[in-house]
Amino acid sequence: MKMPKAVKRGESYRIKIMIAGTTYSATRDTVKECEQWAAQKMLEAKANKLSEDLGVKQHYPFKTLFHKYYDEHGRKLRGSKYVKEQLAPFDEKFGALADMSIHDITPQHLTIWRNKRLKQVGANTVLREIALYSSVFSYAVKELFLLEANPWMGIKKPAKPKARNRRIRDEEIQLILEGLNYREGQTPTLPEHYVAWAFLFALETAMRRGEILGITMSEIYDRHVHLPKTKNGDARNVPLTKKALALLDLINHGGDKLIPQSENTFRLMWERRKEKVGLA
Repeated sequence: MKMPKAVKRGESYRIKIMIAGTTYSATRDTVKECEQWAAQKMLEAKANKLSEDLGVKQHYPFKTLFHKYYDEHGRKLRGSKYVKEQLAPFDEKFGALADMSIHDITPQHLTIWRNKRLKQVGANTVLREIALYSSVFSYAVKELFLLEANPWMGIKKPAKPKARNRRIRDEEIQLILEGLNYREGQTPTLPEHYVAWAFLFALETAMRRGEILGITMSEIYDRHVHLPKTKNGDARNVPLTKKALALLDLINHGGDKLIPQSENTFRLMWERRKEKVGLA
């Protein structure tokens, strides 16, 4: 089956594909996303026909399920940005498990993955990932009817780290700034500078990382920042101190977002630089 071409429609692209006499279509932001959607549809059609002919369960790769989950459900969620950011590193994160059929994945496979992952990132990150991929498999069970059970429900979650109550020391602040090649009062120009700036802004406002990364310029007022959606789902206003206002005066990139980078890129740089200066 030949790959169809995506057609530009305004600011987006639309692609159509015919399978067994039925036309399917999708609208996406880029040509690549359209082609990925079409390739997935063709793969599903081929796998479905094979399974019907042989009377066996089709080979349905984990990564195919994840892409389908994002296309049909994840992109509509409030946390869609986080879900989308997991698409690119999926193969690297899961290795051989990415191409394994969801019908063959067991809690044992996932336990081995969990233990390996805990050596690479913190427990909070693993907990968030387990929650996401468990939702993906629940979607396969309850909406796609591809599975009868969710294997993620059969693994033990890592213990959640205890919250740190102590105040960060001045020497630790300085270490982090040095690790990010930033000095206080400097106008951020590089990705590492924005990480350092956001760190100082968080200390001054007590805002969460996700809240800071979600701020747009239109949400910044003379004496406060308006957060339309917070972690608990409510809107709130964050008062701005003189130091917080001084930090905002340093931003001079002309874009819509206060911090012009993705949460995943920000998080990776933050974790790596903390580890580099011995504060991981």
